[in-house]
Amino acid sequence: MNPYSSLISAAVILLFVVLVLAFPTASAAWIDSARTFVTFFFNWWYVALSGVFLVFLIAIAVSKYGVLRLGDADERPKYSYFTWFAMLYAAGQGIGIIFWSIAEPVFHYSGGTPFAEGTANQAAADMAMQVTFFHWGLNAWAIYCIVALALCLVSYRLKKPLGIRYTLFPLFGDRVEGPLGVAIDVIAVFATIFGIATSLGLGVTQINAGLNHIWGVPISEAVQLILIAVITAVALCSVLSGLDRGIKWLSQVNMWLTLVLLVFFFAWGPTQYLVVSLFEAIVAYAANLITFNVYVESVPADATRWSDMWQGWWTTFYWGWWISWAPFVGVFVARVSRGRTVREFIFGVVGVSSLLSFVWIVAYGGTALWAELFGPGGVSDAVSANVSMALFATFEAMDVGSIGVVAGVLGTILVTTYFVTSSDSGTLVVATILSEGNEHPMYRHRVIWGSFEGIVAAVLLVAGGSAALSTLQTAAIIAALPFSVIMVLMAVAIVRCLSMEHLAEKSARLRNAA
Repeated sequence: MNPYSSLISAAVILLFVVLVLAFPTASAAWIDSARTFVTFFFNWWYVALSGVFLVFLIAIAVSKYGVLRLGDADERPKYSYFTWFAMLYAAGQGIGIIFWSIAEPVFHYSGGTPFAEGTANQAAADMAMQVTFFHWGLNAWAIYCIVALALCLVSYRLKKPLGIRYTLFPLFGDRVEGPLGVAIDVIAVFATIFGIATSLGLGVTQINAGLNHIWGVPISEAVQLILIAVITAVALCSVLSGLDRGIKWLSQVNMWLTLVLLVFFFAWGPTQYLVVSLFEAIVAYAANLITFNVYVESVPADATRWSDMWQGWWTTFYWGWWISWAPFVGVFVARVSRGRTVREFIFGVVGVSSLLSFVWIVAYGGTALWAELFGPGGVSDAVSANVSMALFATFEAMDVGSIGVVAGVLGTILVTTYFVTSSDSGTLVVATILSEGNEHPMYRHRVIWGSFEGIVAAVLLVAGGSAALSTLQTAAIIAALPFSVIMVLMAVAIVRCLSMEHLAEKSARLRNAA
């Protein structure tokens, strides 16, 4: 482990934990002020960044650089497409999409968006689905793909360690091994720890809701802290087993459980409505993609809090969350993607993963919207009362008897397994970053940083109190800001590396032909 990166990262995180526990009221006020500042002054930055990254990656995929292989010229992928997509998806969206796939479209349906007039009607439902696609689709995966592609190029083409600092090697050379590299690693670890803690905090509230729905376990802070401790311990066991055992197996379990629940929604839910909604929403989303990407909400003159802005609650939070997750997802995606071409990599990570998200959102969120429009309703009221109950309120609205109870149990298990895979994958990535790209970091460091993730998630829940959701969202947005600057430099480094490697391959072919 790099002692400077490790000690500074640990000091920053411990300082945060101590301050929040020692001064909870002041900390909550500071967190709220920080979100107000970032939302008001950097909203445009997050919006512009995600759109530019998407266009940038599409341009690379269709360019002459798309045929370059992420590895040696004759190297082929280690994992099958099913395993590859399962591991990508488990790392990239996991807990978050289970939490929000129903809650977000229902919120947009009942509360409205800047893109549709009226609420609680078919037009509002259609736009709610499109906006949810926007937040979980191409832009989200493009953010992840920037970091992953930069890592693949420097590690598998330039033969550098799989560390975040080395993504800027094409720009700064050996200087990334000095203080500059330490700064990059610390920023990446800070973003990763708080990004994962946000997901773990959301996940544990939903697990608590599931246990309450099935067995009547009370929804309380104490129960959620116990759940964090227990599941973090399970995640540590998984991360100690390595990438090709615990993490790989759990990712495959996640995918199979995901498929089972998708079949449940399409088979026992409003099948025709869901199938039609899927195709209509994809077409409408594609038609409105530019509109969504160029919309920047103005700050009203009399606004004093970020909560007055729709985009601050939604788009800014999501882009910040994805950026804070990008170091973690980027390293993990790079580790499982060696041997693929640049074009295959981009279309797989950005395109196929987005399609999986769309199917998921329509199955879950579409069923909830159908219940509101044509069924018994009640999902919107449940979400307004407790966001964590969205999934289980939808099961109740479907009214399919004992099958719905089984689905509720499977849903709770799925949230738990995604919780574990997010935690163990994140732990492995943080330890990899701090060991300067060592793909097999020491076990004791995995334990230390896995414990840190659980501690930060617990502290954020305690600090937030009744406003825990807002606190978790704020942590992701703030942690993402400094790393977003590094991502811009990564994009520049990607272009430089691709250009150099393309010329090198072309020269090699000419020599072989001669």
